[in-house]
Amino acid sequence: MTDALQSPRIDSERLRRLLDGVNSFGRSMVTGGFNRPAFSEADMAVRRWFADQMTESGLAVRRDGAGNLFGRLGSKAGPAIMIGSHLDTVRDGGAFDGALGVCVALESVRAIHEAGLEPGIPIEVVATSDEEGRFGGMLGSQAIAGQIDHAWIDKAADADGLKLSQAMIAHGLDPARIIQAARPPGSIRAFLELHVEQGPILEASGKSIGIVESVSGICHWQVTLTGRANHSGTTPMDMRSDAFAGLAAISAMIPTIIRDAGGEQSRVTIGKVHLVPDHPHTIPGKAVFNLIVRDVDNEIMRALTIRFRDLIAETSRKHRLEASIDEMGWLAPVSLDAAIASDIETEAKRLGLAYMRMPSGAGHDAQTMQAVCPSALIFVPSRAGISHAPEEWTDWADIENGARLYLAALCRLAGMAGA
Repeated sequence: MTDALQSPRIDSERLRRLLDGVNSFGRSMVTGGFNRPAFSEADMAVRRWFADQMTESGLAVRRDGAGNLFGRLGSKAGPAIMIGSHLDTVRDGGAFDGALGVCVALESVRAIHEAGLEPGIPIEVVATSDEEGRFGGMLGSQAIAGQIDHAWIDKAADADGLKLSQAMIAHGLDPARIIQAARPPGSIRAFLELHVEQGPILEASGKSIGIVESVSGICHWQVTLTGRANHSGTTPMDMRSDAFAGLAAISAMIPTIIRDAGGEQSRVTIGKVHLVPDHPHTIPGKAVFNLIVRDVDNEIMRALTIRFRDLIAETSRKHRLEASIDEMGWLAPVSLDAAIASDIETEAKRLGLAYMRMPSGAGHDAQTMQAVCPSALIFVPSRAGISHAPEEWTDWADIENGARLYLAALCRLAGMAGA
């Protein structure tokens, strides 16, 4: 066997062109960010384009009922190694979040195919649907894992009230088929994902690679505080039912609750707020906000949510408000596969890459896939830790290092010579 056959290589310029191609969809000329929310026109268009890229690369392409896109390499039947990430974005998101992982997955398969290698185990490239949780949770990977039921589908809606079923039907998709996306037990041998860190740890540590050992859980609530809208000039301060005052009191207690019930990896965020009537001279009669609780420890997450439930009730009584909590989603924290992580570490040492073991504070498809098969997650640095914003950036040298490691790990998993 020739060296070329034994040593597939990442084509850096081809990878760059692929990523640029993905990011030609949904770019805002005003902010420089990217807008490909799940089941939007831009999301569906980039999926069609990426499907064509996989077809041209010789992969067998298909879509499942949840909108996940697959491209399979290898003629052998049986369980496959699944690799990839997601193409959807948050509003005005960055160029790398999700998209880089899908592009590195396809480039790795292209490198294997170009080297003339036939994987001993079939490989499936996946672009999952709605990883960013527009409709709650991680629809694509949760559907693959069989974690979606009809009750959830009927309830699922985005922050503006658009139902998942409406968004899918608008694109000719049948939401009832989401259930059919569940993969049979044993049909996926392993899952491998590359992602930007979305945090500052790797850059601050001078490391080019993060090998993720655990992924934070996510509790997502939509909280509604209802008081009474009234004139801001005529209503005495001690006679108000001010929904925003209740929201502010809850927000101010976040550091105290983390100190008392949380841990080093606890994260609590109120990132979206809507006030009614939202007028400068009117006391807000309603505040609707999203509360996100994260931690890598399930018991700590439970403790935090109990404290916040008590806080919301207490604050509502104090400010003469009615409160309701709509539980939008719960993803438990997950420990990823230790054996694959060790294999990745071995390859990182062989390639001379500076790496560290670390947790992930952000949710990723790998945490859901761990319920189906052994799963692993590789991080590359994010400049200044910025993500979910137009300023998101990862240096190309770090991308190349991550892609080389990813290909090496994939070859190892598939029983082929290392990259």
